[in-house]
Parts: sequence; structure tokens; C-alpha cells
Amino acid sequence: MSLIAFVAAASLLTITPGLDTAMVLRVATSSGTRPALMAGLGVALGCLVWGIAASFGLGAVLRASELAYNLIKWSGAAYLCWLGINLLLHPRTNLTDGMTSSMASASKALRQGFLTNILNPKVGIFYVTFLPQFMPPSGHLVQYALLLTSIHAMLTVLWFSILAMATAPLLRLLKRPRFLSVIDRLTGGLFIAFGLKIALSKAR
Repeated sequence: MSLIAFVAAASLLTITPGLDTAMVLRVATSSGTRPALMAGLGVALGCLVWGIAASFGLGAVLRASELAYNLIKWSGAAYLCWLGINLLLHPRTNLTDGMTSSMASASKALRQGFLTNILNPKVGIFYVTFLPQFMPPSGHLVQYALLLTSIHAMLTVLWFSILAMATAPLLRLLKRPRFLSVIDRLTGGLFIAFGLKIALSKAR
């Protein structure tokens, strides 16, 4: 029953809009379905790394160590603000600006999705506080935690795949340079807001 409860809770948390959703939507509406799928995969890989780290105790370290938490927090905030400022100052006027090929676009989206997730210490705190609620009282606890982490990562890939394909019709609108520039600037402002939110956040 605890496994079913975890899948239900993790599914609800996965579809709740947040920074990762903003990242995938931005890639989907500006670069297409394939790069958005790769961005979603990058987010899921970030979840997997955080979940594995939490299973072996790093999440507890982040919660206990203000220095470790702040190092990751400020790195993540700086990265998001850097992305946001670039979007505000250099919005694209067509879908191929800054991309040498579809492969380059996909690999860049994968990297951005991963870094956006892995540089947010709140994800580590989430795992170390969320997973224990669904753990059995005894047995192979690390292995079970890794199983739950893998399930959450798969749910993440599934949800962002649905989201990426659902936004494909918007690509017709994005052939208009003005619309694409507005989307980039709005997303840039959103990334800066998320960066500031992370910078001002506390471990507890």
C-alpha cells in the first residue's frame, strides 16, 4: 500500500507547476518537442541524482550543514539569474537563433534541464523529507529508497513528455518573431524570479 500511496503522491507533486515545468515549457515552445523531451529527461536525471544522494545521506547533510546548503543554493540562484538575464537581453527572433543544429539544441536542453534541477538544494531536502514517509519499517532501506527515486524519475519523464507533445501546436505561433521575443523575455523574468526565490530560501 505504501508503494501505491507513493506513486499517487509523487504523481501529484510531479504535475504541480514549478521551475522544472517552466524550463520544459520554455524549451517546448521555443525549440520544439524533441529538445523539450531532452529537457524533461535532464530534469529526471537531476531527480535521480538527488534521490540517490538522499538515499545515501547527502540530503541529511544538506539539511544539517548551512555551508553545504548555501553553496548549492547560491550556485543554483546564479545559474538561473544568468539564464534569465540572457533571455531578457538577447531574446530570439526565430527558432534557430543560437542553435547550430537540432542535435545541439537537444543536448543543450538536456544540460539545462539537469543543471536547473541539480543546482536547487530544495530538491535534496524534498527527497530526504518525502521518501521516509513511504519507507518500510525495516529491510533493505537504501534499495527501497532507490526504487522510489527511480519511480519518481520515470513519472517525471512521462509527465514532461506529455507536456512537450501538448505544446507542439504552439510552434506555429512561434514563427512570428515578436511572439518568440515576448516568450523569451517572460521566461527570462520568471527564471530570475525563481533564482531570487532560491537565493532567499532557507534549508528549513
